Amino acid sequence: MREIIRFNSDWLYTENFQEEYINKTYDDSKFNNVMLPHANKTIPYNYFDEHDYQFVSCYRKHFCVEDKYKGKMIFVDFEGVMTYAKCYINGRYVGEHKGGYTPFSIDVTDYIVFNEENVLTVMVDSTEREDIPPFGKYIDYLCYGGIYREVSLRIVENVYIKHAFVRTKDILCDEKKLEADVYISSNMKQEQNLTIQLNLIDSNGNLCKSKIQEKTIKEGKEKVLIDLSELSDINLWDIDDPNLYEVEIILISENITIDRYVNTIGFRSAGFTETGFYLNGKHINLVGLNRHQSFPYVGYAMPKRAQEKDADILKDLGLNIVRTSHYPQSRHFLNRCDEIGLLVLEETPGWQHIGDKAWQEIACNNVEEMITRDYNHPSIILWGVRINESPDNHDFYVKTNEIAHRLDNVRQTGGIRCINDSELLEDVYTMNDFDISQRRQQSITGLDHLVPYLVTEKIGHMYPTKRFDKEERLIEHANRHLCAHNETYLDSTISGLICWCAFDYNTHHNFGSGDRICYHGVMDMFRIPKMAAGVYRSQKDPEKEPVLEPATIWTNGERDGSSICSLTIYTNCDRVDMYMGDKMTESFYPDRDTYRGLPHPPVIIKTNFSKWGSAWDDVRFVGFINDQKVIENNLCKNPIATQLIGEADDTILNSGDWDTTRIVYKCVDQKGNLLPFINELIEFDVEGEGEVIGPDKVGLIGGCIGVWIRTTGKKGNIVVKAKCSRFEANTIKITVQ
Repeated sequence: MREIIRFNSDWLYTENFQEEYINKTYDDSKFNNVMLPHANKTIPYNYFDEHDYQFVSCYRKHFCVEDKYKGKMIFVDFEGVMTYAKCYINGRYVGEHKGGYTPFSIDVTDYIVFNEENVLTVMVDSTEREDIPPFGKYIDYLCYGGIYREVSLRIVENVYIKHAFVRTKDILCDEKKLEADVYISSNMKQEQNLTIQLNLIDSNGNLCKSKIQEKTIKEGKEKVLIDLSELSDINLWDIDDPNLYEVEIILISENITIDRYVNTIGFRSAGFTETGFYLNGKHINLVGLNRHQSFPYVGYAMPKRAQEKDADILKDLGLNIVRTSHYPQSRHFLNRCDEIGLLVLEETPGWQHIGDKAWQEIACNNVEEMITRDYNHPSIILWGVRINESPDNHDFYVKTNEIAHRLDNVRQTGGIRCINDSELLEDVYTMNDFDISQRRQQSITGLDHLVPYLVTEKIGHMYPTKRFDKEERLIEHANRHLCAHNETYLDSTISGLICWCAFDYNTHHNFGSGDRICYHGVMDMFRIPKMAAGVYRSQKDPEKEPVLEPATIWTNGERDGSSICSLTIYTNCDRVDMYMGDKMTESFYPDRDTYRGLPHPPVIIKTNFSKWGSAWDDVRFVGFINDQKVIENNLCKNPIATQLIGEADDTILNSGDWDTTRIVYKCVDQKGNLLPFINELIEFDVEGEGEVIGPDKVGLIGGCIGVWIRTTGKKGNIVVKAKCSRFEANTIKITVQ
């Protein structure tokens, strides 16, 4: 049986590399003890030199392997190292990998010394090497550095399952089918007679069906096809009901189980056509955002819980799709998308630039590594096999498409471009269209016929907006998202729109606002929403969650002209009553004439509420669905800073590998509303088995700030306190179990 041993604790790290570090006996006592995922350099939130993390570093891991594993195969599996990794065991070279976004495995079988200390040394080059995608020119995001994803030690028999590609078929029939291509590796000279057992298990652990197949395996690698047919009572995977199943593949030799491989799948059909996107035969308009996987201070180096939380945040916005711009992202993020029903367009690493033939070969390897890792995810519906916004390159993209279709003959391919009349080699024409209005697809494709078509970026850098910007800019930013999705709904030739982007992100000095941040998100880097987030939330099913978000901070001196002449409310209610003071003024209804495409148009109140120097009053908005009050929102005429509130995403964390949770601190008025212009300094005090990621003193940004608390790996309690000059926040207590 295979064993997977977590390999994330007790690494030794230094911010340089010398050849002598390779030696097993090198004295590394002055190295720093770190846990993975690890950022090679903690960086400030903004205004830093991006070269600070672009250096060559060294990681060393001391470990023992017991005698009982003699005669087995031993691998070190890396999930992501930025950008070039060169590995040594006990002073001997064992392998390397170019590319920071895809996994790789190092076979260390012949280099292990049993029942003695072994030393794994990893040289990590985090410079922007021109020979490795996405580098070679400029890119509009930072790639940070280090062993920033998890590592594990995998121990298997000499005959083992390398991976399996599982396909579900006849989805819309009463009886469904499952096929698995099982890739088996054998390190044995003689042939092996194996029994291969395929089990389908439901989410409750019940065995749905099983099949046994005999096979003789020769030395090397072989692909075995095994299937299950006549599968009845199967629940489909859907965005609203993401039913998951487990595929268990067991290898048996001479009545002894020698390997067990498990993967999660879903039964679903997904396809883009000239008339839109269809999931399980049902037409769905795709509404999404692009996601960069970066976080403040530690860049990419965030563990499972933080990755999963990002998926939850996007689903909670009301999205049905996310694009992993511009690279494959953490398996934890993708697993969570499977679990919650969030569709994914996954994309190969790159940004505009195509390098030489050697560079292209690495890019092709990236496509293969991406698909091999991720092709069992039901959430993934489209492979992005073109370098984002790159020019046409016929031979290169013929090859990337061939790789994708050879490995996965079920999913379609797309190629994200930003140029008109681009050669269509993929199955879906995917386009970054930054025109303020939604253009007809044939004006972009230049074709005389319709094709499957998806808009993959819009707005973003064309209208960067900070969460602390002036109210009118925040509203305009939100309305651009609103109008773009409205137009997409009205055009049946467009499968949907994935806007740019979900979260603000760090960038190079020649992009963004000059402070190393692109403020393109509907949320900031701390995942705190801007007004535009309300646009997405307002399109949610009101039966599941009523939404009522006035696009205002309710003061008569913030806007140009010092008056509020019109007020937009992003809502899924079918009526909104407004009260000024205690007096109801009028009922308002969604503007279905202007926003004919949206499931839930906003309420537009075209009233001159005030003029400069006039009286001002509290306002209350009350939302109704089917004449039943479901939600209200209160804004006050004279907001006064009243308290500092801390809200934690989680109060229970896990020991072992390091874990983390976010706490959002808000300074609010007497009605609990955020005060967007307060900039108090917040001081954090953490007791117990935890610590702050980043500085322990930060200023509020737009009235609030987020902070991630990380564990030490030990069990215990964490107590987090925060205060500013005027208030002390509620104490947050976290249990590490």
